[in-house]
Amino acid sequence: MKVNEYQELAMRTLNPKLTENDVMKKDALIISMMGLCGESGEAIDIVKKWLAQGHELDKAHLIEELGDVAWYLAEAATALDITLEEILQANIDKLKKRYPEGFDSNKSRLRLKGDLK
Repeated sequence: MKVNEYQELAMRTLNPKLTENDVMKKDALIISMMGLCGESGEAIDIVKKWLAQGHELDKAHLIEELGDVAWYLAEAATALDITLEEILQANIDKLKKRYPEGFDSNKSRLRLKGDLK
C-alpha cells in the first residue's frame, strides 16, 4: 500500500464534519495532536512494561498502537491539507541536510545555525 492510499482509506473513518471548513480543520488538527500524544503514550507503556517490569514484549499490541499513531498522523496531514507523502518527504529532506553521509553523533549534538528541530 502507498502512504497516500493509506491516508485516503484511513480518513474514510474521520468524522466528515472535521473537514467542512477552516474552523473544523483547526479542531481536527488539535484532536490529531492529542491523539498522537495519547497513542504514543500507549506505545511507550508497552515498551516500559517490557524494559522495566519484566513483561514479554507484546509486539502485536505495539503494532496496533503504532497503527493508531499512523491514523492520527494522517488526520493531522488531512487537517493541514497536505499528504502524508509530503510530510515524509520533508522529513527525508531535513535528514539528508542534517546527515548527508548518514548518521553522525557529532552532527546530532551540533546543529546547524537555525536548525532547532
